[in-house]
Amino acid sequence: MSNQSAISPRRTEDFPEWYQQVVRAAELAEPSDVRGCMVIRPWGFGIWENMQHQLDAMFRATGHRNAYFPLFIPLSYFAKEAEHVEGFAKECAIVTHTRLEVDADGKMKPASPLNEPLVVRPTSETIIGATYAKWVQSYRDLPILLNQWCNVVRWEMRPRLFLRTTEFLWQEGHTVHETEAEAREETQRMLGVYETFARDHCALPVFSGEKSESEKFPGAVQTTTIEAMVQDRKAIQAGTSHFLGQNFAKASGIQFQSREGKQEFGWTTSWGMTTRMVGTVVMTHGDDDGVILPPRIAPTHIVINPITTKEETRARVLEACERLALQLREKRYVDLAIEVEIDKRDLGGGVKNWEWIKKGVPIRVELGPRDLEKNSVAVGRRDQPVKEKQFMPVQEFVANAPEMLMSIQQNLYDRALKFRDENTRKIDNKEDFYEFFTPKNRERPEIHGGFALAHWNGSREIEERIKNDLKVTIRVVPFGDAEPGRCIFTGEPSRRRVVWAKAY
Repeated sequence: MSNQSAISPRRTEDFPEWYQQVVRAAELAEPSDVRGCMVIRPWGFGIWENMQHQLDAMFRATGHRNAYFPLFIPLSYFAKEAEHVEGFAKECAIVTHTRLEVDADGKMKPASPLNEPLVVRPTSETIIGATYAKWVQSYRDLPILLNQWCNVVRWEMRPRLFLRTTEFLWQEGHTVHETEAEAREETQRMLGVYETFARDHCALPVFSGEKSESEKFPGAVQTTTIEAMVQDRKAIQAGTSHFLGQNFAKASGIQFQSREGKQEFGWTTSWGMTTRMVGTVVMTHGDDDGVILPPRIAPTHIVINPITTKEETRARVLEACERLALQLREKRYVDLAIEVEIDKRDLGGGVKNWEWIKKGVPIRVELGPRDLEKNSVAVGRRDQPVKEKQFMPVQEFVANAPEMLMSIQQNLYDRALKFRDENTRKIDNKEDFYEFFTPKNRERPEIHGGFALAHWNGSREIEERIKNDLKVTIRVVPFGDAEPGRCIFTGEPSRRRVVWAKAY
C-alpha cells in the first residue's frame, strides 16, 4: 500500500463517496433493506454508546433525569400548534391501521382502520406537552427537567448514512419553567453542554449562536445551535437548543397556579443531539486510510496485535499480550478506564493492522518474539502517518499511555480548528461572496467555499435568494459583541456578521 490509500476514492477526488466508503470500511453502518434506514454495526454503535454515556452524565450533572414517552403521537396533537405541524408535515410517517389480514388472492393487507391516525414520532414536544399538562398544577411542580433517549422517524428522500436517515437515534430534552428568564437560561445552559461535549469529547471546534428566523425549529421562539465544519468545507448542525416560549404550553394546556395565585402558562424548552454526530466526527477527522477517532469516544483505545508467525513462540507472545493488557487496563485516561483489545484472530498481522487503521482506533501496538527479547513494543498512533512506528520499552509505554491518548485528543482538535480557521473568511462584498461559493468546475465541482462571515440586513428575502442561487444558508448568528456594518447584498445597515455556508 506504499503508493495507495486504504480508501478509494480519496477525499479530494470525491468527498461524498469517500465518506460512504469510510463508513463501510470501518464497519460503522450499512444501508438497511428498508429504504432510507441503516443498520448500525457494533463499532459504530460503540461510538454512539460512548457519546450517549458521556452526554448523559453531563445531563445528570445539570439536574436532568431520563424518562420515556410513546413512539406514537395522535395526529390531533400536531394540529394544536400550527407552525409545528406545518414544519414537519412532509416528513411524517403515519399509522392508519392496527392489523393485517389475508385477502382473496392470499396477499396481506391492512384490515382495521384506526379511529385517529397516529404519527410515528418525528419529535416529542406535543406528546410530552400533553403529559406535562397533567403533571403541572402549581409553581411548586416546576421546573420539570427531563430527557429521553429514543429513535425518531422523519421521512427522508435522499438518505446518507448517519447524516440523513429516515430513522435515527437521538436524545431530546424537554423542560418546563416558571419564568421566561429560567427557560432562556436553560436554553443557553444546554447549548453550552453541547458545545463542551463537541469540543472536549469529539474534538470538534464549533461556532455557537442562534438560527435565523427561517432556519429555526418549527414553533420555537428562538433556536440556538452549534455548527461544525467538515473537510469538504461544508457545515453540519451538530446540536440545537430551543426556547419555545409559551407556544407549546398554550397548545398543550400546561398551566400552573403562580405564587400570586394566578393561572399562568409554563415556559418550555427542548434540545437534542443525534447519531449525526458520528458522521460529523468521521467527516471532520478521517483521512484517506479511514476513520480517525478522538480517544474519548473510541470504543477501544488501544489494540494489541500479537505477531505469532511461529507456533513455538505463540504461547509466550499471547501471554505477554495479556500481561500488557492487564497493566494498561489499570491505567485511566481522563475519567475513563483504558479500553484494550487483543486481536487474536487467525489473520496476517498486516491485514489486522489495516483493519484497525480503517476503524480509527487511537493506538495500535505490535508485540512479537523479537519484541519479547528486547522487552519492547512497536506503537502506532492513528493521528500520525500510518507507516510511522515508535519502539519503546514496555513499561515506558504503559506509563505514557494516558498522556499519549490525551495528546491524540488535543492534536485532533488542534488540526480541526486550524482547518476551520483557514477556511473561514470575512467577506465584504457580494462579488467575493459569490466567487467564494461558486465552484470553478461546475460539471464536477471541486471542494470549495467554507464559512463566510458576512454582514446581512436580516431580510428573509435575501436568505431565500442566496439559497436559490448558491445553495448557501445562514448557519448561525454568532453570540458575542455586535460588529455594525453594511449588508453586502443591499448596502443596508447590519448589526453583525453571520456565518454562511453550504451544509449537509
